[in-house]
Amino acid sequence: MEYSVLMSVYQKEQPAYLKESIDSLLAQTILPEQIVIVCDGELTQALYEVLDMFEVLHPALFTRVQLTKQGGLGNALNEGMKYCRCETIARMDSDDISCPDRMEKELALLSEQKADLVSGSVAEFETDPAVIGKIRILPRTQAEILRFARRRNPFNHPCVMYKKSMVLRAGGYQPFEGFEDYYLWLRMLKCGAVGYNTEQVLLYMRTKGMYRRRGGLVYAGRILRFRNYMLKNGYCGLGDYLFTVCGHVGVSLLPDGLRHLFYDKVLRKD
Repeated sequence: MEYSVLMSVYQKEQPAYLKESIDSLLAQTILPEQIVIVCDGELTQALYEVLDMFEVLHPALFTRVQLTKQGGLGNALNEGMKYCRCETIARMDSDDISCPDRMEKELALLSEQKADLVSGSVAEFETDPAVIGKIRILPRTQAEILRFARRRNPFNHPCVMYKKSMVLRAGGYQPFEGFEDYYLWLRMLKCGAVGYNTEQVLLYMRTKGMYRRRGGLVYAGRILRFRNYMLKNGYCGLGDYLFTVCGHVGVSLLPDGLRHLFYDKVLRKD
């Protein structure tokens, strides 16, 4: 089965991280048909040099999409999807590292489970991928995913593989700051998309600064808006709403160190 990879790069990305990410794609046991890289606004010269290097080495493999100004991840992915030639698309963040057999395993899951959307576990690291912290493992089956989605994001966005037609049927990525991917999964599941998660680690995810971004009054406000939307539109019940608002907002208001500790001890596994 052929597939496209969809990646977005923005100005503040580190060139070394971008190179590591692309190297991991070129090391896959089943290589992609196409790698679509969206430049979300003007990049640094160092980042363009990394892209130029890979494009010279693999001219038929890369499709570069240049946006005039930075519009955010959801917008960049919507634009990039227009250039994806394959029905099957694998997401990749520009600072993460895919395991060599990630794509092979996800392609098999799409076929075996007759799924529209699959992902796997991610191993988190701060700066060195050889030093792994915790692992985010998600429920596997459709029934488990539907229950889980009422309270938490049911897929690991950095390592999803999905059917382009089902994403478009659900309306693609839509604005909901901080929750664009979760919002898309809810709409896809409502449209009848079948999901599956493997417990196997498929990706090493860089988390430096992630827990800091998930805190503060602004982020707490985003949580409330999203959870209010879920309750109003029937994506969760009142009990789910109260549980998640109290827990999620409370954690977002903790000091950064305590928030990181909560994620490690409660929401992640060794």
